[in-house]
Amino acid sequence: MTRPGTSLFDLRQPSTRHPGLDAARGLAVVAMVLGHTLDALLAPGMREHPWVQHYWTLRGITAPLFLLVAGFAVVAALGTSPDSARGSFPRRWRRALLLLFLGYLLHWPGWGTVQALGWSEALRERLFAFDALQSIGVSLGVGATVLALARGTWSRALALAVLAVGIPLASPWAWTAVTHAPVELRQAVGMPGTRFPLFPWAGFFFAGALVAHLLRALRPGWPQGLALVLLGAGLLFTTARLPSDWSPQSAWLVAYRVGQGLLVLGAVNLVPRLFTQPLAPLGRTTLWLYVLHLPVVYGWSGIAGLAGRVGPVLDLGPALLVGVALLAVCFALALLARRLRRAGRSWEGQSARTRMPPINGALRPGQRT
Repeated sequence: MTRPGTSLFDLRQPSTRHPGLDAARGLAVVAMVLGHTLDALLAPGMREHPWVQHYWTLRGITAPLFLLVAGFAVVAALGTSPDSARGSFPRRWRRALLLLFLGYLLHWPGWGTVQALGWSEALRERLFAFDALQSIGVSLGVGATVLALARGTWSRALALAVLAVGIPLASPWAWTAVTHAPVELRQAVGMPGTRFPLFPWAGFFFAGALVAHLLRALRPGWPQGLALVLLGAGLLFTTARLPSDWSPQSAWLVAYRVGQGLLVLGAVNLVPRLFTQPLAPLGRTTLWLYVLHLPVVYGWSGIAGLAGRVGPVLDLGPALLVGVALLAVCFALALLARRLRRAGRSWEGQSARTRMPPINGALRPGQRT
């Protein structure tokens, strides 16, 4: 199991971790970085290639998998202690606020755009665009609150089930309810054009949390992996017999993507760790990889990225090479940041030890005998 307090984007490497979560995150982040790079650089003719079309189809599981694994990790990190949710509550809310801050920071258009648009709805729509980090951040804060309040096994299961099922089902109603609300609220709850609104995207987070709660008695590895595969296959079997609905408010689509995500998470639990272990370091640096690669690909604060400087002109091979190189550079920067962070903590610890007060009457500097 993961250590209490470990979140989806935590760079610290605990001594013991769930064997499948980091690998699933690593797989998703590779697909994310390569997908964004291909989207920005791939020539129009290459986009029609059959292999590329298959990749676009498979890439649809990336974002749902992130949220699903995030919810799973939050519950898996609690262990068996009934007080762990309350103990980790402040830390989880700090993490949630950090994700919200970074998510909105990535959408900063630059002072030139602010001056040109003024405080208009067009500017506010850009500033408060609701993306994956914001969706995970709000879900994490709500999830931490629910887990801290609902301490019993059945009360937690009920609360998580209501959120996992109710949010997707309530999405059409929620979108309608905020039709005339300020654009900031519409972006968060749901409106046409929003990429990751809480309705229904938070449903993925709480579906992962619910599954982790239901499988908490199973040992990570092949017992949980087999159960996850069976659950995922059951969801896909059920959705295949229902009318398909690919609209952004669709509860059917959430169930379908959750089934796919559970199959991926189950597979990485069943596959020998020899094959999944190389993905784990990438999974532990997900936040850094996300924050670093987006400005490079799409630009930030009025500075053009690869999409604006190069554009969709490359063949598949060169575009993939750029994506792999970008992934490697961002990963190297993430490791450097982690080393600097650890060095800073080590220096602070040594400095604190030198300032320790005297004990049991020990002489203070300058005190005579």
